[in-house]
Amino acid sequence: MTINLEQELFTAVEKNTPDYIKNNKYIDIDNKNEFIFVLKKEHLLPYDKNNNPKGLNLINWLQNYEKEAAVSTAGIRGPQNILFPYDVRFPINIMGIMLAAYAKALVAKEKYKDKKILKLAGREVRYNSEKFLDLIARVQAAQGIETLVTNERKTMPIWLASFLCFKLDLTGGEYITSSHGISVKNATKDLNSQGSQYLPEESMEFVDKIKEIFDYVNKNGSYEIKIAKSDDKLINEQFMKSINNGIDLYKEYLENGVANKENLDLIKNLKNKIIIENVGGSAYNTLSKILEGFKIQDKFVWLNIEEDPFFHGIGKYNTDPKGNKCFYDYSVDATVISKKKDGTSYFPVIDTLNYGEKLKNYPIGTVILITDPDHDRLTVCQIESGDKKSYLEQIGLSIAELGNNRVLCVYTANQSFLLIMNFWKEQLKKSGKFNNHPRFIIKTTASAKSWDEWAEFNKIKVINVPVGFKEIANIMKKVEKQIIDNPNKDVVITDVFGNDINLGKNPRMIFGGEESGGMIIGSEELIKSKSGRIAIAMREKSASEAIIIASALVSHLEKNNKTLSDAMEELFKNNKITAKYDMREDISYYNESEPDIEKLIQAKKEGEAKRTKNDLFFLTLALAFFEGKITLEQIKSIFKSVFKTLNFENLTDIKFVGDGTYLKFTDKFIEIRPSGTDAKTKAYGAGSDKKDISEFARILGNYSGDLNDEYIAIISKDYYNSAKELSMKEYLKFTNKDFDTRVFEIPDYKKTLNIQ
Repeated sequence: MTINLEQELFTAVEKNTPDYIKNNKYIDIDNKNEFIFVLKKEHLLPYDKNNNPKGLNLINWLQNYEKEAAVSTAGIRGPQNILFPYDVRFPINIMGIMLAAYAKALVAKEKYKDKKILKLAGREVRYNSEKFLDLIARVQAAQGIETLVTNERKTMPIWLASFLCFKLDLTGGEYITSSHGISVKNATKDLNSQGSQYLPEESMEFVDKIKEIFDYVNKNGSYEIKIAKSDDKLINEQFMKSINNGIDLYKEYLENGVANKENLDLIKNLKNKIIIENVGGSAYNTLSKILEGFKIQDKFVWLNIEEDPFFHGIGKYNTDPKGNKCFYDYSVDATVISKKKDGTSYFPVIDTLNYGEKLKNYPIGTVILITDPDHDRLTVCQIESGDKKSYLEQIGLSIAELGNNRVLCVYTANQSFLLIMNFWKEQLKKSGKFNNHPRFIIKTTASAKSWDEWAEFNKIKVINVPVGFKEIANIMKKVEKQIIDNPNKDVVITDVFGNDINLGKNPRMIFGGEESGGMIIGSEELIKSKSGRIAIAMREKSASEAIIIASALVSHLEKNNKTLSDAMEELFKNNKITAKYDMREDISYYNESEPDIEKLIQAKKEGEAKRTKNDLFFLTLALAFFEGKITLEQIKSIFKSVFKTLNFENLTDIKFVGDGTYLKFTDKFIEIRPSGTDAKTKAYGAGSDKKDISEFARILGNYSGDLNDEYIAIISKDYYNSAKELSMKEYLKFTNKDFDTRVFEIPDYKKTLNIQ
């Protein structure tokens, strides 16, 4: 089935790629020798069989690329032609990769004049990733920039690339991934010297540089870009080989955090083995070595060790959600819920994992840890008895049938991470370390309300930020700057709600994470780079870190004859949690896997219009309320007339939270957030009544965005049309307040890394 589905995809791509694309290999990347690519004026203009047969329409490509860079939630990403990566009609392509790498090299050389620039390039398993990595490294080498790559340029996780950028004091790095996105997508996730993702303003620097190059071509007719040979001396595999690809350094970091003696001893005493579902296969190459280094590898069983850009068929179907015959990809997010024709809910990704067969010989209580292709997200599942179905559903857990009176309990990250942060807090208390520092967590607004309740009960401060791990990293850096500048003063951080949060003196992050499955645990001792820079935690989410702490939690519960669901019910009770339920409604306005690029572009354009219309309906109200142009009672009145089946009596606030609109009620929150990079809307909810939050999220998330007469009478058309621009100004106010102004200084790599 998997082979047939992949072949179906290949056939559709082949069929929908015109001959002029197939035959126009404008960059000969198979040529391993040094060569010059000449960018010509005709490349900037559209293809015309008779008048411009070399046309690539790069001006149009750049316009779309710039739109992505302006938000860059998780790298500049998009679909690619998986068989013909030269296809510039798709957002991700060989030409775009080359131009972006070259522009970034020019920006770096201007910033660090006459300095040795050292970067890292890494990848996971996606189609064409090896080609992209090779091209990036060669472009940088031609500009005198040295690039560290793994031995034989094999895969590595995103968190390891991020960690090494910070630990080795690199100028930055490039990582080729589209996270847990569909197979045909790819992206370059740009990492700065801190190891965190580029903020939009950092991305715009190199986009502007590409514009300069295009202006030069328009004026002078052509522009030369040099490509170094594939084995250029500035493409450095040997250094990474000498440090075991960074694994030993990362292991040392873990030992000062979640892989302490107490947790490792717990894992070593596990009776039931934990299953690691290795989607895409690339986690195994690194995590298996880490587990072996800690001598706990025998406590785990691996599924999908082999690397596969089709992700072993996980999440792939030959019909769309409406039953239409086509190739359809639900991504590899195991928590995605869809509806069958009869209206019943199911897990489309879980269904393709074939767990009814694969898990039939594993005992009840077995835990499955699912990680994604770039190994930064984690989904936790546990086999439970079918007799507990009603109990599991009652406490807010979702289940998938396994047969033989067994069910798979699928935990959202909101649920599993709450268990993890509570367990880590208890571990710190047992060791006597908890009171050594004030404690805080960083979370996205879309994450569970139960996290805020738990933190309040345990006297732990909470900083809420917009969605995206770069936002969490941005707060970390603000905290660090205050610790460095004024070590004896309280650290005060403004969250995205506009609240000033006093974290106390020399605080430590106990947890940072988001509902989409990414988390990090802070370090007790400040983390130091080779040149002495400090950090309270790493800048990227890590499924390895999550797997180790989750495994210790599982062992602790096993020792006490408890399941994760038992622990969750107990946690709710002991911490006085009322917002026990959470959910996310994903609304996709088109089939991202459509192989016909013209249909894909048109469908995405139409979908983006629907997404934006939905977003503007809520966003404009939030901004107008903030500016005093509308009252809360007027907003309630508009909502009552538009959403007649929903009750807004206990709505207490409506806020723009950096990338979405947050509706606060006395018993719940609902957040409506447009995807920054795709034609999608996400509606999040958390509260005390699962049916209630599900209805709110479904109805608000799917709303057309039409304005009624009452709305139009209060909100002017000009204000409505300027809402997106106003929201960007508000977002920048938040990100720039107390911004970390520390300037990165390139160290002497001869001294710090012994690199000449």
